[in-house]
Amino acid sequence: MTEPSSLPVKRSCPFDPPDEYRALRGISPLAFDASPGPATGWLVTKLSDVRAVLADARFSHRNDLVALAVPPPFPMDTYEPEPAAPGAFPKMDGADHARYRKLIAKYFTVRRTRELVPAAERIAGELLDAMASRGTEAELVTAYAEPLATRLMCELVGVPEVDREELLHHLNVVARMRYSLEELVAAITVVGGTLERLVDAAFDDPGDDMLGELARTGELDRPELVNLAWALVGGGFDTTTNMLALGTFALLEHRDQLERLQQGPALWPNAVEELLRYLTVSHLGASRAALEDVEVGDQAIRAGETVVVALPAANRDPERFPDPDRLDIGRVTQGHVAFGHGVHQCIGQHLARFTMQVGFEALFTRFPALRLAVPQEQVPLRDDMLHYGVHALPVTWS
Repeated sequence: MTEPSSLPVKRSCPFDPPDEYRALRGISPLAFDASPGPATGWLVTKLSDVRAVLADARFSHRNDLVALAVPPPFPMDTYEPEPAAPGAFPKMDGADHARYRKLIAKYFTVRRTRELVPAAERIAGELLDAMASRGTEAELVTAYAEPLATRLMCELVGVPEVDREELLHHLNVVARMRYSLEELVAAITVVGGTLERLVDAAFDDPGDDMLGELARTGELDRPELVNLAWALVGGGFDTTTNMLALGTFALLEHRDQLERLQQGPALWPNAVEELLRYLTVSHLGASRAALEDVEVGDQAIRAGETVVVALPAANRDPERFPDPDRLDIGRVTQGHVAFGHGVHQCIGQHLARFTMQVGFEALFTRFPALRLAVPQEQVPLRDDMLHYGVHALPVTWS
């Protein structure tokens, strides 16, 4: 067996997965940062194997079983993860995961999220009006991508406008791969306190938003709803924002594909799927722990070992996607795993798709001559964050 390597992170192109993935296609030994000392597991990069792992109940997503694929965010003597708190369903399995997911699934169906399209169009229009009123230049992350994704999610969940900016600031701290213990405590205190206050209000006087409706069901206590809200708001703030900004960056650097969209706007739904495949902002993949001995491909995985499925590598698998390193908005994209796969597949995927479709189309319709305001190499990349993207995207138009 070859020596275990660490999770690949170095990129030579802002839109491509880490370079080492090009040489990997299968299952490779991987070194983890575990307690009390180093541990080894497996890195899975082939799409068929990734989908098999994510669909297999013998692999667990439980927080207390999965080893860290990246170093701890701050120095610590030991890393001893605890079981997920009640309501934090993404890090649960089985009946616990299914119970919480079932309670919120109705808010994220295709039909329910399609009903939010007018709200997305309204918010996008307001943001684009504000951009135009300030001249012919903007920083797109803070002026458009971030507020579009966060306002829509906050309106759905029930986060008042007065709380959004501070909540976003501290959630962005938790989204880093590195932070101090003091920063973490401050962020958790503010986010937790804000969500507790909103949940208390939802129980005391439930409104028509998601928090109010869930409080009225009587199936959740207050701590459960706080943790569930944290999972939803945290995920909704970060991922869609990054796809909107990074996707815009990619289209501006692939003008032939952007011109196809401007000539045939009916291609936008498929273009969103191709951008999801091509960019895959969940750049650290998804981790699972084997509950028993399992064979994946030709590799035996022992019970207790952690497996990292490399979503960016899987989405560039040439066996499924011919010429996978080419952005092609007309390609067949079925089977990509940008939102994961199996029972833990992202519950907000339909909302993310509609938000991106509205966001991209509104942006490039309003500013058809949009372009970068700085050279490509000066765009700061989020390779230091849990989700990949850009920290800022200076753009201009005429």
